[in-house]
Amino acid sequence: MTHFNKYKKSLLFGCVSVMFSLTVSAQDNDLTATTDSIKMNTNKLVSKIKEEVNLGFQNRENIDVVGAVSTIEPDDFLKYDNTQWVRDALSGRMLGLKGSDNIRGLGSALIVVDGIPGRSIDLLNMEEIEEITILKDANAVALYGAMGRNGVIVVKTKRGAVKQEFNVSVSSGIKFPTRMPNYLGSAEYMMLFNEARVNDGATPSFSDEEIANHASGVNPYRYPNVDFYSSDYMKDNASFTNVVADFSGSVEDTKYYINVGFRNDQTIQNVTDNDKGVKRFNVRGNIDFRVNDWIKSSFDMIAVIEQNKASLTNLYDEGNNFRPNLYSPLLPISAVDVMNYPELAGVLQAANKFNGFLIGGNRNFRDNVPLANVYAGGRTTNLTRISQVNNAIDFDLSAVTEGLSAKTYLSFDFYNFYNTSNVNQFAAYEPTWNDEGKIIGLENIRDNDIAGLTENINSNVFTIRYGFYGMINYEKMLGKNHEINTSLIALANSTQVIDEKQSSKNSHLGLSVNYKYKNKLMFDFNASYVNSIKLAEGNRGKFAPTLGFAYVLSEEESLKDSSWLNYLKLRSSMGVVYSDIGIDGYFLYDAIYQQGGNNGFYNWGDANGSGFNNQYTTIGRGQNNNLGMEKRMDYNLGFEALIAKKIWVEANVFRSDLTDQVINATTVYPEYYGGFRPYSNFNADKYSGFEFGANYLDRFGEFGMNIGARVLYINSTRKKVDEVYADEYQNREGKPVNAIFGLKSMGFFGEDDFNTDGSLNAGIPTQFGALQPGDIRYKDINNDGVVNNQDEVSIGRWDSPWTFSSDITLDYGPFTLFALLTAEVGGNGVADGNYYRPQGDQKYSEVVRGRWTPETANTAIFPRLSSLPNTNNLGVNSDFWLYDNSNFRLQRVQLTYDLPTNWVQKMKMQDFSVFASGSNLAEISKNKDIRELQLSNSPMYRYYSLGLRMKF
Repeated sequence: MTHFNKYKKSLLFGCVSVMFSLTVSAQDNDLTATTDSIKMNTNKLVSKIKEEVNLGFQNRENIDVVGAVSTIEPDDFLKYDNTQWVRDALSGRMLGLKGSDNIRGLGSALIVVDGIPGRSIDLLNMEEIEEITILKDANAVALYGAMGRNGVIVVKTKRGAVKQEFNVSVSSGIKFPTRMPNYLGSAEYMMLFNEARVNDGATPSFSDEEIANHASGVNPYRYPNVDFYSSDYMKDNASFTNVVADFSGSVEDTKYYINVGFRNDQTIQNVTDNDKGVKRFNVRGNIDFRVNDWIKSSFDMIAVIEQNKASLTNLYDEGNNFRPNLYSPLLPISAVDVMNYPELAGVLQAANKFNGFLIGGNRNFRDNVPLANVYAGGRTTNLTRISQVNNAIDFDLSAVTEGLSAKTYLSFDFYNFYNTSNVNQFAAYEPTWNDEGKIIGLENIRDNDIAGLTENINSNVFTIRYGFYGMINYEKMLGKNHEINTSLIALANSTQVIDEKQSSKNSHLGLSVNYKYKNKLMFDFNASYVNSIKLAEGNRGKFAPTLGFAYVLSEEESLKDSSWLNYLKLRSSMGVVYSDIGIDGYFLYDAIYQQGGNNGFYNWGDANGSGFNNQYTTIGRGQNNNLGMEKRMDYNLGFEALIAKKIWVEANVFRSDLTDQVINATTVYPEYYGGFRPYSNFNADKYSGFEFGANYLDRFGEFGMNIGARVLYINSTRKKVDEVYADEYQNREGKPVNAIFGLKSMGFFGEDDFNTDGSLNAGIPTQFGALQPGDIRYKDINNDGVVNNQDEVSIGRWDSPWTFSSDITLDYGPFTLFALLTAEVGGNGVADGNYYRPQGDQKYSEVVRGRWTPETANTAIFPRLSSLPNTNNLGVNSDFWLYDNSNFRLQRVQLTYDLPTNWVQKMKMQDFSVFASGSNLAEISKNKDIRELQLSNSPMYRYYSLGLRMKF
């Protein structure tokens, strides 16, 4: 196995050179001879300046937007990048976004769907989305109050249109695991476990004959070599299918949009018919209608049903623990000697049989029967049901005064997950073998075979969410040059989860005042008054103002007629967001007093104090009614420009100070204060960095190009931390927020490091437990002669400060090729778990082949083996297990063919295209073997599909 590399930035220059090869998109002024294409032209970039942007509560032209926002419209790319997963479409495509929902490294952003905060983008397919906007700075998120602390992702779904339209998208394909776990076979495991036993001074567990029998494969049922990841139990690939259809149109004053989707995603587990995989059905209906001349309304309803049928046991997960030599989970009936042992005929007659096999077992592991659970244990079905309803009413109040309007929005969401299962009792047999390889005895070490006649129902997730907001808006032109737009918003949102006594509630008032002068100077004042039920009465409200400014320099006379600079806007903003999102719990401001339990008693009275007794009253937490909200102070400075009608450039520098973080601080109180310590606003972090994006569009005859590039750099720093360390180098303050702390490794102890009695040579610091040659040696940072937790230092960081992405679209005639590239540089990962650090008798993976032995002392990349739990080598965090997480990935590729126009017209269609696509296709990284291996319920996959899109 490749040794875990230390932190490096070797991919940086390669990524920069690839990502910043500025791109080209199609200048398409003569597409009348083709089908209904979405190939971009230079007019698309020019129109982007005046393009309407959905900011959630407001819609504004891009030129008027002051805050830092980024927007995509799926109709611009979905035909040539037919991903149906919203998270896939977001990742790598939007400036300032890390992954699919992390804006500028602050954490998971608030998701807003059609004005409703707190909904999930995982319930949507890309076909039903009209626009996605991310709101990044405080000025842009201010109207969302406390919920907007980490930024906001605003999703607007499609609405009906006057023109009737029918679209269908169908894709089907296969997925392959990127990498499967590679554990050692029985013989190799037994041999190495013997080595581990000898290293510990114990006798070997397995004889040479046993090892030879397992290695020979002569009788794999008596001498098993079990691998749940083999083709006996897993398929090489699995299929998936996506079908989406939508309809839109109008009837008189009513417009409608209907979206219907179906997904079937199979599993690679291939033992019984119980494993059906996941099936999902979703339907959306959006209706807009006019009540009268001054009232419009809309009614949206969404339903999602997802079903996952499976066996009681997932072999992919169980395969991490089931040792290859443990026992054979299946016994061939043909090996049972009923001729010489006729009593076994009765056992066979009564037993359940599975394709000529009996369920095998071992009395010492009677409850460790994963394959038996799959074959005979029963089945389970997980069913998720989600429904969402929302109603909006728009009031045109111009009769009261020109420019006045109002809107109300009411929503209700219902989420329910429940599990049904049938659990069977079943027999499992431990065999007795003779020298001829025949089974001469069968002992049932479990239960009798009894089918479960009761369907068990367990509903452990039941959530109701409801919300309301009302808005009054006033727009007014003051003369020819001045325009003002004001909005007042009141919002309330509540989520109730079953078995949780306290609902999650958010409410606030929002105020927005926007001023524009001559289409070139814009001022925004956005603010919210936030309320929190997590804080004490009298301290629950907070006013959070923000201020933004934008200047469109290209509207100045000196630049207005420029031949090369078509558009240039500078913008800046600052402001504060107060939030209780990071306060983990309710009533943290209150004191806790308690009696009983382990608090003890005290005695008083006569008879040596034994006459009477009473309980102690103790305090578990002090009171702090001044506990307040956490604070995000935000600064943003940026620009956007259009050059020569072909190059769009956008950049921002930003800083977010997250202060007053709520913790149970210890350093501000004397040590004896103990349980009297209250929660307080203490810790502080800083996030700063920049983002840059560019698009270059052009066409050369029939050849067009559309290539975009984005880079995001984030530096995080702990500014204030509640900590006390004896040595300053251990302080978290001044380190990255996601810093990894651990010991510094110095290779392995050698035989020369020990005296003849096994003790360490003089001057070598002691470490964890009894040491031997081949154990990991750590650096004694403080030179006190002992390696312990005081020697932990910053050894890396979890997050990658540099994120790159590039999307490329090339078209020639009816063919279009799309590719999406992403890269991360500067982050680290830690190899953990029993696959990388097997303790005791846990099964061995391929990593142990590089173990230390006296013969491999100079080349070993893994410590010596031990059959006992080993804290020194496997139980402490150190840079030995650290690896460089930098990577360059080819995320998606799609080749699309547009059918000729005359063919499409003969079929009575507007557009018809077919495509072939692939996702998660390739990666270049030093530690690809670690990054591509997922040791959980399911592996990572590479996807290949064929599909078609039709528009009527």
